[in-house]
Amino acid sequence: MELRATRTEVARVELGRTDLISRARGGDGEAFRALTEPHRRELQVHCYRMLGSFQDAEDALQDTMISAWKGLAGFDGRASIRTWLYRIATNRCLDALRSASRRPAKQWDTPGFEPPEPTRLGEIVWLEPYPDNLLDGAISVPLGPEARYEQTESISLAFVTALQLLPARQLAVLILRDVLGFHADEVAEMLDTTVESVKSALKRARAGLRQRRTTDREPTPTADSSAEDAIVAKFVNAYASADIEALVALLTDDVFMSMPPLPLEYEGRNPVGQFLTHILGFDLVPTRANNQPAFGAYLPTPTGRRAIGLFVLTLAGTRISALTFFEDTVLPWFGLPRSLANR
Repeated sequence: MELRATRTEVARVELGRTDLISRARGGDGEAFRALTEPHRRELQVHCYRMLGSFQDAEDALQDTMISAWKGLAGFDGRASIRTWLYRIATNRCLDALRSASRRPAKQWDTPGFEPPEPTRLGEIVWLEPYPDNLLDGAISVPLGPEARYEQTESISLAFVTALQLLPARQLAVLILRDVLGFHADEVAEMLDTTVESVKSALKRARAGLRQRRTTDREPTPTADSSAEDAIVAKFVNAYASADIEALVALLTDDVFMSMPPLPLEYEGRNPVGQFLTHILGFDLVPTRANNQPAFGAYLPTPTGRRAIGLFVLTLAGTRISALTFFEDTVLPWFGLPRSLANR
């Protein structure tokens, strides 16, 4: 009886999807939205992983939806609507990567403060944060059997940064296979290539990713756990009170700090602590980015508080292993203002 009911429900769903496709092909915008809207958030995250930029991901998502609307007549139904949309999105992202019109590096332009000599100059200056409030329903989707990464890990800044250093084709294959769990034959179909080429690209991508990722750190505390809350509270207290010793004590020995689109990068407690000395004492407003603790930072002024940027913390065990500081232009994505009135 239950089996019969299940088959009836599947048939009903399939009939409804067929009807939506037919109506959408006839120019019904509402039917098209009903087909594509359930996948919109996860597609945006997919584009973000591919491009490393929130703004570029939004552009790629819009291009994907336009291409899907125009190309619906060519949808043959062999794959699901979701798989078909991923094919379009992946290829739009590959087009964007080939165009090489990435955000350029920015020069230091803060008057009155000359930054310390950086440890090195970073390559991924186009990196942008992803607001957690847009992750609802986007990283909890069922994954295919080939997935190797937890969805929360695969949105972290460290993971997304490492992805950006892979060649475009390898990047696409690794995300589709190891993050989303599509089968090799599905990925080959999406990329108009062979299964052998997919397997070869995946092998090289995995090797490249291993070279660029730190795997011997303590595990990251669970989001919104008491362990995470304890580290965050210590950071806020030390930062707001300008207690550099307490702040440095929270950092791992190999702590890493970056500030895209500035190419300046600092590694190690002393270099990071030396830089932080100059930007302590600002007001912090909590938020979350990339499933990590984050803070809008505001500089007190005679008339209020002016935003200077967004801190995102990467945690390892009971310490902070990385700090990423983004420009204040990203704050509206998190519902944070560019200025605050005096309290």
